[in-house]
Formats: sequence, structure tokens, C-alpha cells
Amino acid sequence: MTQLNDTSSVLDLLRSRKSASAKAMTGPGPSARELGEILGCAVRVPDHGKLAPWRFILWEGEARAAFGAALGRRWQALHPDHGPEAIALAQDLFLRAPVVIGVVSRAAPHPKIPEWEQQLSAGAVCMNILYAATALGYACQWNTGWLAYDDGMAAVMGLAPPERIAGFIYIGKAAAPLEDRPRPDPQALLTRWSPA
Repeated sequence: MTQLNDTSSVLDLLRSRKSASAKAMTGPGPSARELGEILGCAVRVPDHGKLAPWRFILWEGEARAAFGAALGRRWQALHPDHGPEAIALAQDLFLRAPVVIGVVSRAAPHPKIPEWEQQLSAGAVCMNILYAATALGYACQWNTGWLAYDDGMAAVMGLAPPERIAGFIYIGKAAAPLEDRPRPDPQALLTRWSPA
């Protein structure tokens, strides 16, 4: 492979996709039109029962710092023995990229559609966001972290049971060249079923 995130064809992008580190992102982020395109691609996923068991939260501009203040307060409440550096690290999480999209899974009991399938659909939404943002020339990374699993931050984000975070997608421009990593050999993971 000679180029990561090669957008010359769909297959080339699938073969070469590589996340960027949110710690090494800069601006600009996607425009309102591009965000519309990204989210339009995001919802074109398998969705058994047409439930749309997911929704989005967008952080951009000053909202990232305001959310960071809430992150800092929550971190301090959870870890009163941690010093200013740890609190600042929590506060700055969403300042790493110009845009962060939260994908909220709304998977819930259903008479016909298993919750697991609804959760998988939310994961597919996250992946489509990565592909769409990459295709538009942006660097992106899918993260979760402690805040995805914390009840206090769920309240700050306005999540209601049974909602939970499937992922935070950081989107911006790569501030450093991407480096690939070893990938598993798909043939080593493949078994062919045959009758006993």
C-alpha cells in the first residue's frame, strides 16, 4: 500500500482507511454542508425494522470548551485526589478536534428486533461517519473513554435510559502524517463451515 486513506475509489478507501489520532488534529473541521453530507451517509446503514435506533450530538466551536468545563468538574468529583494536570486533561478532551460527533445508541427492547442488532446498527453508523469524513478529506477517530460510560456525564449530555454512547467521532485535519499499523491476516481468521 502506498497511500493511506486513498479516496480514488470506494475499494481503495476500504483497503487503506486509517484513523488519525485525535491528539494530533487541527482545524478546520467540516462545514455545515459537509456535516450534512457526513450525517446523510451515516444513516445509510442496515437497520432491521427501520427503527433508527441512534441519534447524534454535535460539539463544535465554543460548545467544546463549555462541555470541557463539565468534564473537568465531573473528573474532579470522581477523582478528588487528582491534581490540576489530570483535570485539565479531562477538560481538553473535546478541544482536540474542531468537531466531535457523539453517536447515541437508542437500542431498547422490541418485540421483533433484538437489542443486539440495534446496537450493531449504531456501530455501523459510527463506521459510516468515519468513511464519509475520510472521503471528504478529513482526519477522524472513533473513541469512547470514561465519559461514554459515566452516569454523571450521560446526564450532562441529555441521555435518557436506555440511551448510551456508541462513540465519539473526532473530525479535523491531521497535524502529523499518518502511519499504518499491522493488520491481521484475514485468512488466519477464516473458517469454512462444512457438515459434520
